[in-house]
Amino acid sequence: MANKRDYYEVLGIGRDADENEIKKTYRQKARKLHPDVNKDDPQAETKFKELSEAYEILSDPDKKARYDQYGHAGINDNDFNFEDFARGGFGGFEDMSDIFDMFFGGGMGRQRGPRRGSDLQYRMEISFEKAAFGGKEEILIPRNESCQTCHGSGAKPGSRSKNCSRCQGSGQIRTTQQTPFGQFTQTRTCDRCGGEGRIVETPCPECKGSGRVFRQRKITVNIPAGVNTGNKLRMPGEGEAGEKGAVNGDLYIVIQVRPNKIFKRQNDDIHCEVPINFIQATLGDEIEVPTLEGKVKFKIPEGTQPGTVFRLKNKGIAHLNGYGRGDQYIKAKVVIPKALSKKQKQILLQFAEECGDEINPEEKSWLEKVREALGV
Repeated sequence: MANKRDYYEVLGIGRDADENEIKKTYRQKARKLHPDVNKDDPQAETKFKELSEAYEILSDPDKKARYDQYGHAGINDNDFNFEDFARGGFGGFEDMSDIFDMFFGGGMGRQRGPRRGSDLQYRMEISFEKAAFGGKEEILIPRNESCQTCHGSGAKPGSRSKNCSRCQGSGQIRTTQQTPFGQFTQTRTCDRCGGEGRIVETPCPECKGSGRVFRQRKITVNIPAGVNTGNKLRMPGEGEAGEKGAVNGDLYIVIQVRPNKIFKRQNDDIHCEVPINFIQATLGDEIEVPTLEGKVKFKIPEGTQPGTVFRLKNKGIAHLNGYGRGDQYIKAKVVIPKALSKKQKQILLQFAEECGDEINPEEKSWLEKVREALGV
């Protein structure tokens, strides 16, 4: 007992590990350390038995309590027997799929028969307006399609198929392997017939027996209103053809929306800036505002400050798979003229004198700042 490693060290867990963590860790390490996976390691069986013993002791509440209190001295020789442990269900492995996964790397062979066609993905770039209102787009998709000559069977018209001689028509090949726990049978797909169980005697000259031919197909995509960059549209059955009559895969359209020069999108709302001059901001005015549906009239109220935001209800993006639309937000951008005529400067100066110093009394009077700005 003195030469044995600490069971917690063997499993690589802390002493506060619960039952689920102990089981999970054992399952992971058992797959890596099993002798059938490490046939070149002469110590593989010893390591696996050490791991199994640590799990058997720590997974049993009574044995674990004795071990936590007395260490290896609290464990009897009868507390762990490797053969009994194996016959008892392989510790943390509860079903045959777990056992096969540990011994053979996963899987018990794929289901017999032709395979479903592969899914395809296409990245589509659309305009801002089409994302907002929806529409149609035509795309060209390269894909494998069912052969029209043999109708996907792979056989030359008029010819027949026969049972595969390798798997005797079962589509699967079984191999038996001897393990420390007894004999286990592994099932895998027949590599000659691909799991179909039958071999074509005379292949179709068009598709060379595959049942599929490569084509470029034009497809119309219906784009729903409200899509955004990153959204995926699924088109069932528009992927690659399945093998010899199996169902087709699906086509997934990944949306990329081109930026708009005027509008910025935030969720289903849109934002834009509208330039106005300081006279319009001061006195108010009716201006034309761009929207996704064209220009509309909008009244700027008197005394509008720079950066003021106005809302146009229901002028935004349609709600995807829902009802209604977002809103449009207009930010007033007051444009200050860079060059004024002498007469314009005089008019502004008169306006400044009329306002007096009460507008914004600071270090310099507001009138003095106007004079400096106008160069008067």
